[in-house]
Amino acid sequence: MRHALAARVAVAIGLGSLAACGPKSAGTAATDYRAFTEHYAFNITSEPSPPYAREKTVFKIRVRDKNTSQPIEGGEGILYGNTEDGSGKVWDSFTSGPAPGTYTATVQFVVANNWGLALQFRKDSTQTLEKVDTWYQQVHPERAATH
Repeated sequence: MRHALAARVAVAIGLGSLAACGPKSAGTAATDYRAFTEHYAFNITSEPSPPYAREKTVFKIRVRDKNTSQPIEGGEGILYGNTEDGSGKVWDSFTSGPAPGTYTATVQFVVANNWGLALQFRKDSTQTLEKVDTWYQQVHPERAATH
């Protein structure tokens, strides 16, 4: 009997922990996408989140050294992507942000679709560009004009 109760408690704690690690609900704060390359760790958010077609979307990219977690300042990068069916393409170079190791890239998705996005980054021009694996972003239809 005690073992059965202990097992149920362990399962309940495990499921609760798993749920806490899951994705954020729709309509909550910006989704934080985490990605890694050989030397860098990235946290990527967008505003608005999720993006809408025909609206400017600002991606905020925080870059840290993968081993030391120190912010990487003065780096060079580009965010780019295209739709799965090839009907649209976007790209923008990184602009340094206000906090150490932060950068922004602004794009305007022309169509509502599933977009494959990627980025490349290096800490300076003497380094090789490192590519983040493609991630997918659903872009919602444009919002109705509010006049």
